[in-house]
Amino acid sequence: MGDRNWNMLRIGILASVVVLLLGAPLVLTGHVVGVLTTALIAVLFAMAFNLLSGRAGMLSFGHAAYFAIGGFAVIHAMQAVEKGTLWLPTPLLPLVGGAAGLIGGLCAGYFATLRSGVYFSMVTLALAELLHALAPNLGGIFGGEVGLTTMRMPWSSFDYGNEVHVYYTVVAWTVLSVGLLYAYNQTLFGRLTVGLREAERRVSFLGYNLHHTKVLVFGVSAMFSGIAGGLLAFTTESINYSMLGMGLSASVVLHTFVGGSGVFFGPAVGAFVFALFGSLVSDVTKNWLLYQGILFVVIMMFMGDGVAMLWLRIVNEFKERNWGALKLRALLLPPGLLAAAGVVTLLELTSRILDQRYSAIVARTKAWPPVPLYGFSWDPTAVSTWLAPALAIAAGAGLVVLALSRTGRRTSPTTALAEETIR
Repeated sequence: MGDRNWNMLRIGILASVVVLLLGAPLVLTGHVVGVLTTALIAVLFAMAFNLLSGRAGMLSFGHAAYFAIGGFAVIHAMQAVEKGTLWLPTPLLPLVGGAAGLIGGLCAGYFATLRSGVYFSMVTLALAELLHALAPNLGGIFGGEVGLTTMRMPWSSFDYGNEVHVYYTVVAWTVLSVGLLYAYNQTLFGRLTVGLREAERRVSFLGYNLHHTKVLVFGVSAMFSGIAGGLLAFTTESINYSMLGMGLSASVVLHTFVGGSGVFFGPAVGAFVFALFGSLVSDVTKNWLLYQGILFVVIMMFMGDGVAMLWLRIVNEFKERNWGALKLRALLLPPGLLAAAGVVTLLELTSRILDQRYSAIVARTKAWPPVPLYGFSWDPTAVSTWLAPALAIAAGAGLVVLALSRTGRRTSPTTALAEETIR
């Protein structure tokens, strides 16, 4: 298949994704549509963050500040619209978040970009934490402990009392913003942004003002982060200063690196997968944060440059008819899933036994009742209960080693996969 055909295939895939997003409310429940809305906001935030981190090579540890600034700006704008002191069509409210994020980003970026590397990261963290510490004392702006709430005003045929109307507004802004980010990357300044990551001194030698260039990139990234924060405030009709905390800043870093900062849509993949994971898996188990952490560690160990890069490598292997590499990946998948099932079973059993309610039953009855899991009752005192997941883990690991040996590999899975993908 030629490069032109592959390009057409990429365009077809992107168009299909947009069509699926537009048609989702027709087949999904209101709850799932709400989850998709949150996931799309996370996608936009990750894409905006990656402009600074992945493209420019400036890792920010406090980017949630500009996300939150955009959110608070939109909430205040919504309150003004509700009171009649501001006229602004409801679908355009995220523009206020983008403007606020841009201003905040330019101000903070001016100081943060005076330093590079880890010092830059520490300054961004310090600025965000400073704002987080001040927010509770600025009740008129941030609403104190309670936060701020408001209501969306109807516009045209959109009454915004329906989740679907909110969803389509978020889809429109996300697609538009991602398209603008892609267009930015194709401009000369977008290429210059990559130059900041690859060779700062060369950018300076070419006659560009290095500090001003960094500030502009920081501001653009903060602007799109502000749009994402504004969309969240627009969706939930409320916001509080907890959004300024480290949790959100850490999440966007996780989403970006899991998806792959080296691929344009990589952060979108990571954010979408982890947002859905957090929303759907949390309804099944209270250990979802633990599984999210384990998944992050596994991806970083075995796919250090992200899920999207792994997918591109698989596509390239298919184009080059590298059947050996594809065979190795296919052989590693089933035992990996078997080992994962063993780990999940072991953790779920342990978690339920250590639960306070179960401990109270044991203390009261002086016995160990069966633990329900997967529709079965597991006796915690039986050896087979613990032996089954342990054997699954051992069998999965053993089959991985066997698959590697069958393909002539005697190195670790990480090394073997790396060797196969770069060959």
